[in-house]
Amino acid sequence: MALRFEGSSDYVATEDLNIAVNAAITLQRPLLIKGEPGTGKTMLAEEVARALDLPLLQWHVKSTTKAQQGLYEYDAVSRLRDSQLGDAKVHDIRNYIVKGVLWQAFEHEGPCVVLIDEIDKADIEFPNDLLRELDRMEFHCYETRETVRARHRPLVFITSNNEKELPDAFLRRCFFHYIRFPDRETMARIVDVHFPGLRKELLTEALEVFFGLREVQGLKKRPSTSELIDWLKLLVAEDIGPEALRSGDHKVVVPPLHGALLKNEQDVHLFERLVFMARHNR
Repeated sequence: MALRFEGSSDYVATEDLNIAVNAAITLQRPLLIKGEPGTGKTMLAEEVARALDLPLLQWHVKSTTKAQQGLYEYDAVSRLRDSQLGDAKVHDIRNYIVKGVLWQAFEHEGPCVVLIDEIDKADIEFPNDLLRELDRMEFHCYETRETVRARHRPLVFITSNNEKELPDAFLRRCFFHYIRFPDRETMARIVDVHFPGLRKELLTEALEVFFGLREVQGLKKRPSTSELIDWLKLLVAEDIGPEALRSGDHKVVVPPLHGALLKNEQDVHLFERLVFMARHNR
């Protein structure tokens, strides 16, 4: 039976995102996901795995990550130490091969989901070094002299925050989707997943403050979906009502617990100046 993603109760996916996931499945190509931080790129792979009842293997990329680590690593240091101790297992080099995420996925009994998270954090050569493996779904282990081939082609999700441009050759092998920042209606649905039954008045005022903040010109970091969820959690925990989020004359106000939304001093000072100017111009 063909795999098909239709969204999940815990993840609000737009129709075009569902189409992108299913297109990648049909084409048997990695799905490259871009979008602002906090738009659910990483969570998408987790929810697809859960919805399709498939195991999830995650590879979180860092600036020091090399493509080889996704295939395997040879632990020569441990082998040398064991040889000095006279351990018999040194005679089988397989005891010192550490399988990476892709090797684990390739040898899995059935289909699985692979997440390569924040690929743009690594060196520019990182995606190029994975071209053959992602295209042919195989690689050669020189230490054991074997070729590892995928039993089943995994569903590969690759996320990027656009910190670096990815090579054209790599992009040609992917199906691409950009997750647009949710509009107010979609954001309300996302909030409902996390806070079912939230007072409508509080949600309305919170969204007004949140999207108003995102429209402030000059912010170094605009608040994201995850920060809105954190802020709402605090508002509910502290029993802060909708009246505390607005002013009677509709002037700009500093929202309570704004530290959940604004994450650096420049943005806090900028917003405080805007509030001061709004009051001064009354």
